[in-house]
Amino acid sequence: MINGADTVWVIVATALVMIMTPTLAFFYGGLVRKKNVLSIMMQCMVILAVISIQWVLFGYSLAFGPDKGGLIGGLEWAFLHGVGLQPLEGQTIPHQLFVCFQMMFAVITPALMVGAFAERIKFSGFLFFIVLWSTFIYDPMAHWVWAPGGWLYDKGVLDFAGGTVIHITAGVSALVMSILIGKRNGGVSLPSPHNLPFAVLGAAFLWFGWFGFNAGSALSVKGQTVSAFINTNTAAAAAVLMWMILDWFIHKTPTVLGVITGAVAGLVAVTPAAGFVTPMASIIIGGGGSALGFVFVTYVKNKFGYDDTLDVFGVHGMAGIWGALATGLFAAKDIGGTDGLFYGNQSQLTVQAISVVVAVLFSAVGTYIIYKISDALIGMRVEDREEKIGLDLTQHHEAGYTLMD
Repeated sequence: MINGADTVWVIVATALVMIMTPTLAFFYGGLVRKKNVLSIMMQCMVILAVISIQWVLFGYSLAFGPDKGGLIGGLEWAFLHGVGLQPLEGQTIPHQLFVCFQMMFAVITPALMVGAFAERIKFSGFLFFIVLWSTFIYDPMAHWVWAPGGWLYDKGVLDFAGGTVIHITAGVSALVMSILIGKRNGGVSLPSPHNLPFAVLGAAFLWFGWFGFNAGSALSVKGQTVSAFINTNTAAAAAVLMWMILDWFIHKTPTVLGVITGAVAGLVAVTPAAGFVTPMASIIIGGGGSALGFVFVTYVKNKFGYDDTLDVFGVHGMAGIWGALATGLFAAKDIGGTDGLFYGNQSQLTVQAISVVVAVLFSAVGTYIIYKISDALIGMRVEDREEKIGLDLTQHHEAGYTLMD
């Protein structure tokens, strides 16, 4: 039976998650060089359009359609055939609203990756790659974890709003992409960012949208919704302070870039745990995700020399891994889900670890294959001359900034 309050809340949450993708365009756009600001905004905006259509045509059915052997959804719901306004079993919102809410998750996941290969990817190859990646990586992973009948779902994995499905898959895939496409000309220490106020605006609205991302995943108005809401803010706040303190202690200066990066790391870390843990646990989860992100962004990336332009792996991949495992530590049955290790249930941590390993391996191998196919058929990297001029002009014949008379 449809509940009016639940329906209104999920509509609002869907809009909040939708605005996160254009917001991500500002966050990433401010962090790249000015000659590439429009290209990264274009990539985010086009993903919003392309994956919205893919989701309606067949993506939703693959992810949430009738289960086929625990591995994928069937195509019975392709083109939204049979997907009406009556709720699914156990839900209190129209089925089509659930489609819309999950659509926004499907949209932002590949958008997260664009920061890893920014400033050097061919737009045509990018489009081809994104459609394949969403179809063969995101949709199956969403089915395994979130759809009744999915094999990880049946094992009891806890992923409240997408730590495994979204952040680990996007983060690991971003790392693979950054390695395969190669470093930018000039290496990994190129001048960046070009517009920190843009990035701050983007980070602030990502924080705002994340309330829909996490609290909306309760799919109703209840105590767990409030738990996810307060945990989202608390983890982000703890992560900001952690990154700022580390910056101040190690680099002798607290930075705006560090504050906004820490906020995102904390939000990522708490995403799988938001509806399952206490506010005190969310402080540890957010702070831990921020510290881990700091180490990978500051030290690991430089040591190994991969050019993950905007640190998608360090922030989303590693904080997502920590968050998924931390859920197995701190989950409390009284809030939602089941108990974790610290409440006497060791098996939950084992299940969480299995889901992390699966997400890492599946996204890494799958991304490698899809990249190679895309590169062979279309080509993925722009020519050196185009990269030097900038993607705004060479890929789109536009400029983000012009001199006025």
